[in-house]
Formats: sequence, C-alpha cells, structure tokens
Amino acid sequence: MIWLYRILFLPLLLLASPYYLWRMRRRGGYAEGFWHRFGAVPPLPAKAPGARRIWLQAVSVGEMLAIAPLLEAFRREGRAEVYLTTTTSTGYQLAKEKYAALTVGLGYFPLDWWAFSARAWRRVAPDLAILMEGERWPEHVAQACARRVPVISVNARMSDRSFRRSLRFNWVLRPLAAGLTRVLCAAKRDEQRFKALGFPPDRLQTTGNLKLDVSIPLLADAEKAALRRELGLGAGLVLLGSSTWAGEETALLTALEAARERGLQVALLLVPRHAERREELRGLLEKSGLNFHFRSAGAAVGTVDVAVGDTTGELRKFTQLADLVFTGKSLAPHDGGQTPVEAAVLGKPVLHGPRMTNFRDIIRSLTEAGAVRKVETHSDLITAAVELLQDAPQREKLAAAAREWGESNRGATERTLTVIKSFLK
Repeated sequence: MIWLYRILFLPLLLLASPYYLWRMRRRGGYAEGFWHRFGAVPPLPAKAPGARRIWLQAVSVGEMLAIAPLLEAFRREGRAEVYLTTTTSTGYQLAKEKYAALTVGLGYFPLDWWAFSARAWRRVAPDLAILMEGERWPEHVAQACARRVPVISVNARMSDRSFRRSLRFNWVLRPLAAGLTRVLCAAKRDEQRFKALGFPPDRLQTTGNLKLDVSIPLLADAEKAALRRELGLGAGLVLLGSSTWAGEETALLTALEAARERGLQVALLLVPRHAERREELRGLLEKSGLNFHFRSAGAAVGTVDVAVGDTTGELRKFTQLADLVFTGKSLAPHDGGQTPVEAAVLGKPVLHGPRMTNFRDIIRSLTEAGAVRKVETHSDLITAAVELLQDAPQREKLAAAAREWGESNRGATERTLTVIKSFLK
C-alpha cells in the first residue's frame, strides 16, 4: 500500500502545487526554511551522551501552544532532546519565539513523499517520533517503521468530517493503523472512532486534551492597562471576536453599534484567525464609519472603537482584556470552530455558533458545566452579545462556571508524559 501512496503522491503534489504556492505567498513568511519541506533539515548538533532524540511535529499555532508543558518537562528532566517541526509560517514564527531554548532545532515538516521524508529522517535520526492531534502521515510513519522507531500520536483527534472520510477509505488507513505505536486520544469519543477504523485497541488510550492543561501567564493589572492603551481600548467593556472568519466580524460590528445605542460603553477587539485578511478587514471597517487601529501598526495614539489584533501569538493576552468572547469559525457558512479552551480557562463568558464540530466534546462538556452559550445565527449573536453586555451577573455566572470547568479538566499532560517516558527508557 505504501508503494501505491508513493507513486500517486508526486503527480498529485504537482497538480496541487499552484494552489498551495499561491496560498503560501498570500499568507507570507514561508521563504525562510522553504527547503526544509524537501528534506533539507537545518544543521543539528550531535546527540548528547545518554540523551534520546524526539522528532515532534505540531502543525500550527494551537498545537504549538499546547506542547509547551511537554517541551518544558523534557528539558527539565534532561533525558530527551527535541527537533520541532511545524507546517505553517505562523507556527514556525511562534516556535522561534517560544521554543528555541527548549529544542535542538526548528524546521518545517517535509512533504510526505519518499525521497523528501527519507532525507529528513537520515538527518534527524530520532529515537522517537511524536505527531500532534490530526497529523497522520503515511510516509513519515513508514520511515519510522523501517527504522524501528516508535511513533506516538498525541492529543489525537478525529473530527466528524475526517471520520466520515476515513470510513469511506478505511483500506488506506490500515498500514497507518499498524504503524502507529500508540494513539493517545484527547477524548473517549476519539478513541472509539479510532477503534471503529481498525486501530488495534491495545494501542489506544484516552489521556485527555493537552489544550486543557496549558498554563497561561496572567497579566498583572498594570500590564493589562498598558495593553489596553496600546490597542486603543477605552475604560469600558470589551467584546472580543476570537479567531474570527469572514461574516462574523460584520455581526460583531453590528453588535457593537447596538450595544452603544443602549447606552453601553463598549469597544470591539477583533482577532482574525488569519492575519493576512487585514486589508479585507480594513475595507469593512472603513465602510462602518468607526475609528479603528491595527495592532501590527504599533501603539494606538488614542481611543478607538475597534482594535484589530492582527499579530501572532497574542490571543491569550488579548483574551484577558475581554468581558465577553465570541469564538469564531462557528457560524454558517463556516464549520469546525476555533478553540474555546483558552477563554474558558481564563474564566471568560463565551458565545459560540452551532458549527463547533472540531471541538464537539469540549463544547459538550462546557455546555453541561453551564460555561458557554450557543447562538444559532448572526442575528442571534448580535442579540445575545448585547444582552450579556448589559447583564453583568449573567456574565459572571458563565465566567465562574468556566473557571471551575478549567480546574476540573487538568491532568492530560502528566498522563501523556507517562506514556512518552516509557518509550524513552
């Protein structure tokens, strides 16, 4: 089966390359490390005596943030050294900012074709490979099997869409199922889905969601005040659009205006999921007649109606300024949702749309805890946002439930580390 994959991969890559090259150019930041994708791993030091080398792949920003406790534990115990790869330019930038001192090297994950993958494997020479969440690459796993290197899928998830597609092409997954040494699932539902797809039950284990264990540095009051000034936010309430997509910003702007018509002192903080949409947002904001400021332009010179957080890796800081949060990519026509975890752990009242399919178990758990509120449409979002901005006791009720939920869902990191350490001995 792997040979069929190898034969088909290259022509399919050539067909798809114009689209992906266009998207990379549009997002920007991919020039540095471009050749890593062809197996040209950056120079790595020789393995330290007695240390085991781990190749850890985390696709983008969310996964990069989730692995922080793992990297800190590896460095603290001194028995493992990590080569860290990612797929996106935003993930790569975040890795350079946060993890340079915790790793022996940083790079982009190679294209999953035989020659490129084999070249990277020879240069990295890991003793253990770890794949985060939805990362399951047949060639990467095949190279590990050929070298008798264990592969662990960590925080493994199986979305509704992926599960339906995998059921249809289950025969393709069989070699992959056999090649993964352990699959550490984020939730019991994920474990059941992997089992239904033919993954050996003795290799499956639910260890919990690492994203619920991420430690978020809290800003002091003075730091919050300084950040508000830099963003141009006044002294009133802050409505946050967290990782928003097209159409959702329009509804939030309408909610801002409706709240102000009711006499509320409130500003809007928009953090688009893709910062390269800034010109699109600029056009939308210019049409609205509101004054605005983009974080990427530096510090604001005065108070604005709308602040745009078009930078990478600052969402957790921005969330600490919010009085009410809307989680993006959750209203039609979008689907999948963005993570509500950080906002909940920080004890913020959260609104979300009906299309949170990538976080189904988390949303179910938050809903049962009384920590979130669902809106069905853009109109519902406007109504609910204004209602909650007017109702401080109801916001605090949601916030208290969110904080309690965050505290009760810790422990995934230690369970995950226990399994990893068993393969490092």
